[in-house]
Amino acid sequence: MSTRAADTPRPYGGPAASRLTAVLARPDADAVLTRALAGAPGRMPVPPAGDREVWDAVDPATKDALLADAAAELDRPAPVLRASDWARAFRDGVRTAYEDRARALRTRTALFVLAAVLADESAPAGAPPAAAPFLDAAADGLTALAEASTWCWAPHDLFTARRAEVVPDPDEPYLDLGAAEVAALLAWADHVLGARLDARVPGLRRRLRREVRQRVFEPFTAIRDWHWLGLDGDAHNWNPWIHSAVLVCALLLADDEAERARLVRLVLLGLDHFAAALPDDGGVDEGVAYWWHGACRLLESLDLLAAVGGPALDLRGLPVLAELVRFPHRMHLGGPWYVNVGDGPARLTDAQPWHVLFHWGRRLGDAAVSGHAVARARSRGVRARPEDGLGRALAGLCDPDWRTAVTARGGPDGPGGSGPGPAAGDGDRGGWLSREVWLPRVQVLVARQDAGTAAGLTVAVKGGHNAERHNHLDVGSYWVALDGEPVVVDAGQPTYTAASFGPDRYDAWPLRSGWHNVPDPGAEQRPGAEHRARDVRAGTGGGDTLWSAELGAAYPAGVLRGWRRCVRLVRGGTPHVLVEDTPEGFTGVARLNHLLSGDVALAEGRAVVQTRTGGVLRLVWDPARLTASVEVRELDDPLLRQSWGRRLTRLTLRAEVQAAGEGPAGPLWVRIERAG
Repeated sequence: MSTRAADTPRPYGGPAASRLTAVLARPDADAVLTRALAGAPGRMPVPPAGDREVWDAVDPATKDALLADAAAELDRPAPVLRASDWARAFRDGVRTAYEDRARALRTRTALFVLAAVLADESAPAGAPPAAAPFLDAAADGLTALAEASTWCWAPHDLFTARRAEVVPDPDEPYLDLGAAEVAALLAWADHVLGARLDARVPGLRRRLRREVRQRVFEPFTAIRDWHWLGLDGDAHNWNPWIHSAVLVCALLLADDEAERARLVRLVLLGLDHFAAALPDDGGVDEGVAYWWHGACRLLESLDLLAAVGGPALDLRGLPVLAELVRFPHRMHLGGPWYVNVGDGPARLTDAQPWHVLFHWGRRLGDAAVSGHAVARARSRGVRARPEDGLGRALAGLCDPDWRTAVTARGGPDGPGGSGPGPAAGDGDRGGWLSREVWLPRVQVLVARQDAGTAAGLTVAVKGGHNAERHNHLDVGSYWVALDGEPVVVDAGQPTYTAASFGPDRYDAWPLRSGWHNVPDPGAEQRPGAEHRARDVRAGTGGGDTLWSAELGAAYPAGVLRGWRRCVRLVRGGTPHVLVEDTPEGFTGVARLNHLLSGDVALAEGRAVVQTRTGGVLRLVWDPARLTASVEVRELDDPLLRQSWGRRLTRLTLRAEVQAAGEGPAGPLWVRIERAG
């Protein structure tokens, strides 16, 4: 076994981004961009609706499901965006009253666009409504979005907050994630339905261009110190999320070639900041859920630039990208379950563009990446949903290689990349399920009992610090899954409110250390980069896998001198996870918290957890040193219930820690294993 220390978490940076902006260093950069991007709409990887050879090839199951959903949606009233709902972010902190309606309107509009394409609808302006119901409904949705006073989500709109108002000013648009989502939807709808919109609703496309210019192009070019640009090195998921939308709009809605080149130049400069912040091990401290909105949007942008710009704009050769595309499968526990560091659900939703990872895996010759993508896509039954986002859904639908991979029984996704891939629904066996993964930059370790299968025990543990993006107070926390289902868990992200990213962020119980699987030496962990794991080490390559770290700095100064935690996956004999905690310079009551999913039965020196899928996990400890209690936490938050159902249980092991020489020696330990 080799033991390797992690680098101290730091703002990442280095040469990784230099390739993104190399083209801009040329003396003729503007001319190169203008030439490469001329006629860009005609080279988009998604063709217009009139290309029936492509759209008629969509698999029947996906096509029928989307058309049935669209037909049902026609009978429902459209969501209405209300000023009173938007204002609630300022009045009582509730974001969802508006954002859920806005999301529903985007999804509904995307669904009708997809249906209009798949049904091959086209009609002149004077034809009766029955001639093109999906096309008309798509136009209605696009018009409603164009007429909305703002596309920004209220908690993000600093302009409104500065004015001490509770309604947005259309003349001062704020470019945020909400604006990016709407702008990209409009651009893709314009592209795929263009000529048909001109025939059915003349003037609508001109209106869409006007709105995107006023709400996206103008603020993007006029304000060059947006916080999400990452000028200070802190480039997070907002950067590629917004830049990817600006790029799509520039390619599809900027009719002037010189303007298109100027916009793309700024996009490249912005994405450069994000690429520079990527760690060289491909880890993402925001977790898998935000990987899809950050890293994946960078990958999509690079794919799009290469498609429309050819070799001159093919910037996909960054070495870090090969590691970046591995992050999702490295965090996979089994089925829909993932290691959910920070704000993210443990149960990943189906609305992910798995085709992006599939193609990157094939491009890089990495069968684990493509195999994971195929297996997860097969599990949802259809290849695209409007919830994916219109551009992502269109790209997945019109991709023949992706269609073949998802619908075939075999493919290049088996272990080692040879032989048939897993059967549909078989997402718990595959070459992407590594025996162990160690990411030193984000200090995350994932180890499983056996490579290639989710069966048995899997343990994950993190170090890091308490100023990570979307951070919870969770330095030293760990997860244990049985047969791919997490049992010792992280609750994950509760529904966001206006307080979620302010000074009261850690008032929410799922974010506090007391509800994570970390020690409590009479005080909870504190936020801030100084509250971190130190001397983090991973022992890999042997019979067992070991993670250890000094956690004392995560707690308030003066509480204790140190706290060493060791987490070991033991594979020999009876496989088990052994967690050992050794406080130093501490006398008093300490608690070891364990957040559990399942039905918990407590007995002397042990707790037994029955999982929802029938597995049984046992936690064992020394009852002479640790006294157990349980607390059931009923869940009323919809996001938490999507992952865990109605409740979670906190098992607390209480220890009286005495001064050296006055009590039992040795670490406090907990052993976790399959029962029965």
